Amino acid sequence: MRGGLKERRGDIVKGRKPKPNARKLAEGDTRKVGARKLAAQIAAEPKASSGLPPCPRHLRGRARAAWNFWREELMAMNLDRRPDAQMLEGACVAYEAAVDSYETLHKQGRLIARRAKDPKTGQLVVTDVRPHPAVAMGNDAWALLRSFCSEFGLSPVSRTRLSIEKTDSGEDDLMKILMQPRTPKPAKGFVQ
Repeated sequence: MRGGLKERRGDIVKGRKPKPNARKLAEGDTRKVGARKLAAQIAAEPKASSGLPPCPRHLRGRARAAWNFWREELMAMNLDRRPDAQMLEGACVAYEAAVDSYETLHKQGRLIARRAKDPKTGQLVVTDVRPHPAVAMGNDAWALLRSFCSEFGLSPVSRTRLSIEKTDSGEDDLMKILMQPRTPKPAKGFVQ
């Protein structure tokens, strides 16, 4: 570790992912950068066009179903952006690979026995037992899918980190007025 940065396989990995500027502004600017400076940074952020394209033709079956499901969810969260289409495609492919690996393991088992002919008896004998290659493939696919989902806000933890502004319905203001204590009015004709 040097200078607060971790080094892994030659790559420099920083700590936590930074908070979005809009969230910093909503939380009250804890680093004292200044509301104007944060607002200027928010205005300078690139704005992607909304709306994901239709599902790519080469996605079939499970991957296509995942695309359609996640597309609807991202639209509901107002996070569907055109430049993110390839990332979503990668998530769909990773999901399909993860489930395919699981089904392969379900059919063939988690272990593979290597057999060889015993020279003395002439029968097949188990010489080595190894994990099925689909175990590693499935684990890699699930890890990749998890990282894609965290980028899109499709995991419980990443949803809490998102900064989504809700539209004001006005009901909160009405409830605040109704919950205020009453101030007593002076009685008419009563002189102190």
